[in-house]
Amino acid sequence: MAQDLKALAGCDYLSSADLDAARTRSLLRLAAGIKRGELRPQAPGRVLGLIFRKASTRTRVSFTVAMARLGGQTIDLNPQVTQVGRGEPVADTARVLSRYVDALAIRTFGHDELADYAHWATVPVINALTDLEHPCQALADYLTLQDAFGTDPDDLAGLTMAYVGDGNNVAHSLLLAGALLGVHVRIGCPEGFAPDATVLARAQTLAAGRCRLEVVHEPVAAVRGAQAVYTDVWASMGQEDEQQQRLQAFEGWCLNEELLAEADPRAIVLHCLPAHRGEEISAGAIEGSASRVFDQAENRLHVQQALLAAVLNVVD
Repeated sequence: MAQDLKALAGCDYLSSADLDAARTRSLLRLAAGIKRGELRPQAPGRVLGLIFRKASTRTRVSFTVAMARLGGQTIDLNPQVTQVGRGEPVADTARVLSRYVDALAIRTFGHDELADYAHWATVPVINALTDLEHPCQALADYLTLQDAFGTDPDDLAGLTMAYVGDGNNVAHSLLLAGALLGVHVRIGCPEGFAPDATVLARAQTLAAGRCRLEVVHEPVAAVRGAQAVYTDVWASMGQEDEQQQRLQAFEGWCLNEELLAEADPRAIVLHCLPAHRGEEISAGAIEGSASRVFDQAENRLHVQQALLAAVLNVVD
């Protein structure tokens, strides 16, 4: 495990596909060890900078607490109170901040902006969400699946993750990370809301025949027999003006008790939050015995602590 993670020292993490299968598994093993209290990597004196152009609860708090548990600290570089919000070029911001902090976690709209930061920064840049991907979320999702169905990432191979909803950034990262871990990923969405074809093709290449990655357009077909059933909001940040159109398009796609009954009897329910109860998920599903939604939210902390330890090169 340590050798795989040592290779991540100083590296960016912009996409789930930035890791290979062995390093993804090693990162999950480290996160599980941290969660159990068996491993306690430390990074005293290190500083993480947060640049968040999008609102955040779980991502902001989990990164801040993760860095504190490593013995470091976090600086919130809110665009509203820094020159970032006044249009200072990314090239200038990234190079200056690299003189002050040891890593940057960036949450923004366009993935190109994230890539620009990574190009100009001389410290690791972590994707804390873009419109294209949410790789830290996917790590937490697969750690949650591991908690439910095994003790090691190898136990994930052959399980089925069913995602019902918009083929968005979360769906993209589930496909890419699932391909690396050997998880069958089934995306169910209405016509016109499928994942990006380029991302799906990349995931198919990464899967190398180890697992099935599918897109279907009927909710029952999506969840049938799955060990995890996952959904997300139908209109992501920046799509608020499409809310009514999307409510119509996704009619019949709510993850409720009736739909969950089509899954494996042991299936767990996942949602990356915040949730709109009564829209993409029923109150019964999110509060029921199958729900692992709040364990999933907690796991953001553990995987991000592991990721920071790896890129800051403090893994023994």
